[in-house]
Amino acid sequence: MAVKNKAQVLIDGKVVTLSGYESEEYLHTVATYMNRKIAELSEMPGYSRLPMETKHNLLSLNISDDYFKAKKQAEDYEQDMQRKDQEMYDLKHELIGVRMKLEEAQRLSQEAEDARQALEDRLLALESDFDRRLEEALQLAKDAKDS
Repeated sequence: MAVKNKAQVLIDGKVVTLSGYESEEYLHTVATYMNRKIAELSEMPGYSRLPMETKHNLLSLNISDDYFKAKKQAEDYEQDMQRKDQEMYDLKHELIGVRMKLEEAQRLSQEAEDARQALEDRLLALESDFDRRLEEALQLAKDAKDS
């Protein structure tokens, strides 16, 4: 079970004790955020003359606005990440398809090279056989002429 932490922080000039299951550092970060929001609102003309309830409502509305903007941004990032994941999935499958086609082309190329080599070997054998038979025929003709 998580340990509950306490931290004394300064919010709007008042010491406040915050407690929660988050770290003390996180609690100080929350207080710093609150002080920044209060400072932003305090810069507005006429803010100091507003009733405390109105100030609290403005602070709550501003924090709510930040929350919903951050939530929307997180949703946009999530959708973007899902889109990119799908795109990556599609590209991986396309890459696999291209690799398969490349392997098939390499196989066919090797078969064609093997067939070309076999034909070349056969041609050399036929030429050699032709040359041998031609020499035999010439020798027979020469022998016939000499006899």
